[in-house]
Amino acid sequence: MKLSQVKNILKSVEAVNFILTDGTSVPEHFHVTEVGLITKNFIDCGGTVRKETVVNFQLWDANDFEHRLKPQKLLNIIELSEKVLGIEDFEIEVEYQAQTIGKYDLDFNGNDFVLLDKKTACLAQDQCGIPSEKPKVRLSDMNTEASCCTPGGSCC
Repeated sequence: MKLSQVKNILKSVEAVNFILTDGTSVPEHFHVTEVGLITKNFIDCGGTVRKETVVNFQLWDANDFEHRLKPQKLLNIIELSEKVLGIEDFEIEVEYQAQTIGKYDLDFNGNDFVLLDKKTACLAQDQCGIPSEKPKVRLSDMNTEASCCTPGGSCC
């Protein structure tokens, strides 16, 4: 989800809620402790130089159980961050702590923002010898004559 989408949603909702894909809710007294711009410069395993930029929200829940972040307040924080940090309309990445700090993609289900699990991936599969899809093999097409484990074979 891009920053512009989050801003548009915040203009139309009454509350800001986050849930995980397993249905667990981020406690409603959470804080957004950071809105930032993260740029990652790296070389993938195929030797290609890459650059990724995301807008980062950090969620944190403290022991101030009466705290509620209103949509307009979050919108104000985002707009200040855009102005001061020069943030553009990048994808959102959310940091939220469970056992350790997790990084999540963001979606919206019509009522709540959803923290989507991120996955690692090889960005240079063509250079690493990794097939793009697992090849499908029919057992009936396999050459059983070359196998010793066939009826009448000598392996058993």
